[in-house]
Amino acid sequence: MNYLTEKAKQLTPYVAGIQPRETGWIKLNTNENPYPPSPKVADALAKAGTNALRLYPDSDSNILRDTIANRLSISAENIFCANGSDEVLALAYQAFFSGKENILTPDISYAFYPVWSQMYDVSTTLLPLDDNFVINIDQYKNGNGVIIANPNAPTGLALTLRQIEQIVQNNPNGVVLIDEAYIDFAGAEIESAVPLVAKYDNLLVVQTMSKSYSLAGLRVGFGVGSKAIIDGLQRLKNAFNPYPLGWLEQNAAVAAFRDIEYWDATRQKVIATRDKTIHDLRELGYRVEDSHTNFLFIQSSNAKALYEHLLKNKILARYWEKPRLSEYLRISIGTDREMEALVQWIKQL
Repeated sequence: MNYLTEKAKQLTPYVAGIQPRETGWIKLNTNENPYPPSPKVADALAKAGTNALRLYPDSDSNILRDTIANRLSISAENIFCANGSDEVLALAYQAFFSGKENILTPDISYAFYPVWSQMYDVSTTLLPLDDNFVINIDQYKNGNGVIIANPNAPTGLALTLRQIEQIVQNNPNGVVLIDEAYIDFAGAEIESAVPLVAKYDNLLVVQTMSKSYSLAGLRVGFGVGSKAIIDGLQRLKNAFNPYPLGWLEQNAAVAAFRDIEYWDATRQKVIATRDKTIHDLRELGYRVEDSHTNFLFIQSSNAKALYEHLLKNKILARYWEKPRLSEYLRISIGTDREMEALVQWIKQL
């Protein structure tokens, strides 16, 4: 007997990247950081002990919120913390978009967005990227909400802060959600939208500590918005899971967020490796988009064969057999040695 509800039967779940169980793989398919988290994270966990684990954690992650607020020069009441940015996004879908029509979002973006739209009865208006996979900001007007990943995935392209502000100004009747999972790899020319929160009470900026802070295994994310936006997220959280972040997660995240020097050093290493790999692949004749993320978007007339060639040689990349994406691979940035191996195997093909 099938006990699923009709909605559950109709869902098309998100498909995560392959997680190999044996060693020897070069894992470039899930945009993880190739470097370990700050040594201060290990120190914090070593000093944590276990006695506090018998108690529930701080339900509002107040020390972490204060730490983030201090770094971003905003108030802690403008910060919301949860289990990775995915949980922040899922709660935002429920709080601000559920049951609404004309929520504007790109037709090619983070593959979890359609799942949440289906799950929470969000009627999205899919706006096509242009032939160069660029978001046309003139299309984003008079929506009942907007959802944009900036930089976008899987393309790695980004809008400027001025373009983001124009989208916010053109959509005053709903929440404008800017998903900045990869913003720390964007470079100086692409700025975070966090400073705009002080000007626009309908803006929600979502970030994660999974990428540039190397904490994907702990699941820590946060949203930045007006007090009204944060109160809305808190309302949904407390109706679903009042204790989202464990005590160890909060301690580790605080340590990582405070170690600015290590964070900056590792992200700059990723950026340098990314730019070198783009150069190397272009030298081989591949079209590679300019990336503002920790991954590459590579065009190949035989992308599936390239994916299978890499897979056969224990290199994991991401391939989608979908319209407009079937000629592309998304490849995460690993260490210099891993990316050199990638280039050599591509040369063989």
